[in-house]
Amino acid sequence: MQGKDLRIVFMGTPDFAVASLKALVESGYQVAGVITAPDKPAGRGQKLNESAVKQYAAAKGLKIFQPEKLKNPDFIDDLKSLNADLQIVVAFRMLPEIVWNMPRLGTFNLHGSLLPQYRGAAPLNWAIINGEKETGVTTFLLDQEIDTGKILFREKITINKDDTVGSIHDCLMEIGAELVLKTVDALAKGNFYAIHQDELAATTELKHAPKIFKDDCRIDWSMPGEKIRNLIRGLSPYPTAWTELIDENGQAQVMKIYFADFADGKTAESGTISSDEKTFLNVKTADGWLNITDLQLAGKKRMNVVDFLRGFHGIEKMKLK
Repeated sequence: MQGKDLRIVFMGTPDFAVASLKALVESGYQVAGVITAPDKPAGRGQKLNESAVKQYAAAKGLKIFQPEKLKNPDFIDDLKSLNADLQIVVAFRMLPEIVWNMPRLGTFNLHGSLLPQYRGAAPLNWAIINGEKETGVTTFLLDQEIDTGKILFREKITINKDDTVGSIHDCLMEIGAELVLKTVDALAKGNFYAIHQDELAATTELKHAPKIFKDDCRIDWSMPGEKIRNLIRGLSPYPTAWTELIDENGQAQVMKIYFADFADGKTAESGTISSDEKTFLNVKTADGWLNITDLQLAGKKRMNVVDFLRGFHGIEKMKLK
């Protein structure tokens, strides 16, 4: 049997998942149905916001389901009616066993790390925050525990010095889409060897990728400069590293930082600002200075440091905290 002979149900929500769904559709695979998140109110007008996957699926005329609860009997009946041979999950939510165990070939997930490393909700972010030199994508068969099923295929990429989570996201989104097609074909033909993650986990210390909250994004200027730089890269462009700019009167305003470079430098108190107020903005860390090049003040637009300094004066008398 060929991969294109299989009836596939696809599950996903954000842009990262769209690339895989698009690859399936444009390559002629049979997508019997698409499961995505319910529409949610967003913005000042609380207008209902459709997921990126729903928008693409609707444009292609695919059958769409948006269950509030995955164990809902009506949804389970709808899912059974699709007669799927295989289910594919990309950036969705945890599935109950009654769902992932339904198709005869099971359900596989595309995960944004080299499993068993970085199990969890934010693998791309944490790989960069932790200063990893490589990452990748993994397809694996769903099992009882999240991100622990048997590995099917992995694809590695190098994390370069100036990569951000944004650039890694876009790269892995495309590589992951190709890996999804490869995995479908292999499952259809029975041409694969599934590896227990325990075999790989036994030889290395595991790092995890928990969900990122606002406080995780706050910069601690007493940390070493490269660690701060990695934090900034690992959160850029979203959810974005942030700090507080404190003026002479002790008033604070939030500053988001999207990119910075690090260099050794003279001794000063952490958070001290050095600037010519024209071309550069340096901030003291534990072991040097971060040169901020891309930032955004609360209520303002994102801009490069030259444009920022052109309209902002007296910054050398302030500090970051």
